[in-house]
Amino acid sequence: MDRIIGIDYGRKRTGLAVSDPLGIFASALDTVHSANIVDYIKKYAENESVVRFVVGYPRNLDGSPSEAAADVDVFLKVLAKNFPSVPVDLEDERFTSVLAHQAMIDGGMKASRRHDKEEVDKISAAIILQGWLDRRNGGGTSFAAGNVSVPENLSSSRGRSGGQRKKGRR
Repeated sequence: MDRIIGIDYGRKRTGLAVSDPLGIFASALDTVHSANIVDYIKKYAENESVVRFVVGYPRNLDGSPSEAAADVDVFLKVLAKNFPSVPVDLEDERFTSVLAHQAMIDGGMKASRRHDKEEVDKISAAIILQGWLDRRNGGGTSFAAGNVSVPENLSSSRGRSGGQRKKGRR
């Protein structure tokens, strides 16, 4: 099945997300040490057909590339060398970490897990990919945290929160 991989590249860690086969929804996939990212993607591609990469591109508030863009530029060359037939699109990654934290809160993740940078990185990758998917599918730019799928194993049990009520209460 065809998959699009979203990538939030960082000097130390890289967050990964993947689309559903129809290319509608993005889900957080994993966080990988950046030195191992190509090997991880190659192994993933053994079981899934990767048809595109969407890479978060770091920009300043004025839209110019940030200092971290130089690291992403190097990564883009490595990606193109190892996956020459897979197209790459760049997606503005401004504010994705803030949105990732909000998605984790909205998903009921415990505070201790929200401070885990690996969790933030993979959810940021999902936000990057979801924004690209939304525009491609005619949904416009969407940075709403609710559009990002947080895997079940990342969210904690929410008890009565999240809309559940006690019996007899309205």
